[in-house]
Amino acid sequence: MGVRAAVLGAGSFGSCLSILCADRGHDVTLWARDAEMVASIARERRNPRFLKDIDFPAAIRPTTDLGEALADAEMVIVAVPSHAVRDVMSRAGSLMPSEALLVLAVKGIEEGTGKTMDAVLAEVLPACFEPRITVLSGPSFAKEVAQHMPTVVTVACREEAYAIAVQSHLSCPWFRCYSETDVLGVEVGGALKNVIAIAVGVSDGLGLGLNARAATMTRGLAEITRLGVRMGANPLTFLGLSGMGDLVLTCTGDLSRNRRVGLALGQGRKLPEILEEIGEVAEGVRTTYAACELAGKLGVELPIAQGVKLLLDGAVDPRDGARLLLTRQLRGERDWNYPAK
Repeated sequence: MGVRAAVLGAGSFGSCLSILCADRGHDVTLWARDAEMVASIARERRNPRFLKDIDFPAAIRPTTDLGEALADAEMVIVAVPSHAVRDVMSRAGSLMPSEALLVLAVKGIEEGTGKTMDAVLAEVLPACFEPRITVLSGPSFAKEVAQHMPTVVTVACREEAYAIAVQSHLSCPWFRCYSETDVLGVEVGGALKNVIAIAVGVSDGLGLGLNARAATMTRGLAEITRLGVRMGANPLTFLGLSGMGDLVLTCTGDLSRNRRVGLALGQGRKLPEILEEIGEVAEGVRTTYAACELAGKLGVELPIAQGVKLLLDGAVDPRDGARLLLTRQLRGERDWNYPAK
């Protein structure tokens, strides 16, 4: 049975999730700030900027009115960029029905506060929503979801019954959801894999080979796990879809924006030019700074993330950055070196 779904954000992932919901038989309202984009979707049934070759089902109603989008919504999917979550959801809190399921499809850590996205929502929304905040994450390129290509993700909520409810609303023969309760682990894995994807892209852009790619991904997973465990996550979460699964996809798939940023950096191009050419948000850039700041506060070492930060700042040449990582002090593979709580 279909539900009334509101999707906030008409980027690639918001667009693909609105298409998924419509294909599942839900009544969908898609909200975006850009009036021209909304008018184009309504008129042409295509998004002029994202997933340009995918038709939007008739069940999707685009709007720029946040109140209209949220009116009577039974499920609200948040798919705006991470840096916009606080502002958008601060305005949305008083407009959402108090019983609505809340699905976070945003991968990032807030700069300045070091908060995961669910923590931002818990801070800005009325308290009644906190138990129903679910997080959707996993290896899921938007274009493939919109094309009905097989995709498997994780839906996490501290109250698993709500994760199971979202699971039942979204799952279909081409989009399978698993439920999980480790919200923190799912959030950290989804955010930091973008940082590691930049590093892998740099390695590939330098032509350092498959050995280096595998090493960067593996040690990157160790960094993600190290920070996540220090924050209180279950280490096993990082071996699942929202950890290793999403890491593998984002580091190796040509549709990955963060990998493309790294590839271009490795080829000697400058960050502003790269981001302008991509034309979409590469969450790993902001997350690099947020993760390094958070790791510093927690006393956790993130050498790959720190190396990416140096590259983004233009403080080190890509090849020198790789050399710095390879010549660090030798240690045991499982020597994580983080302090006890």
